[in-house]
Amino acid sequence: QVQLVESGGGLVQPGGSLRLSCAVSRRIVGIYTMGWYRQAPGKQRDLVAVLSSSGSTNYADSVKGRFTISRDNAKNTVYLQMNSLKPEDTAVYYCHLDTGSRSYWGQGTQVTVSS
Repeated sequence: QVQLVESGGGLVQPGGSLRLSCAVSRRIVGIYTMGWYRQAPGKQRDLVAVLSSSGSTNYADSVKGRFTISRDNAKNTVYLQMNSLKPEDTAVYYCHLDTGSRSYWGQGTQVTVSS
């Protein structure tokens, strides 16, 4: 069983930055994709950014140039650096791991962008 634990959310003013972390309970080997999704109240859960085991990345158009997904293999941790935050970035952010045969979600961390 794999567990994902997010941290780093909080309240930030527009234009500010936050870094989210997703700690994976064990090292993942093979082909996999890790990603960040977000869900605002009353809306569906949407993809924010993904990072494959090969290192390729993909971002939602709304966050391109502002958000960066990265990983630290030694720490089994994936990060989402969020800069130039906007009120519309307010949501619960979820970490996701897809190994091809299994799918895992974290519990989510709240990000609120407000003055």
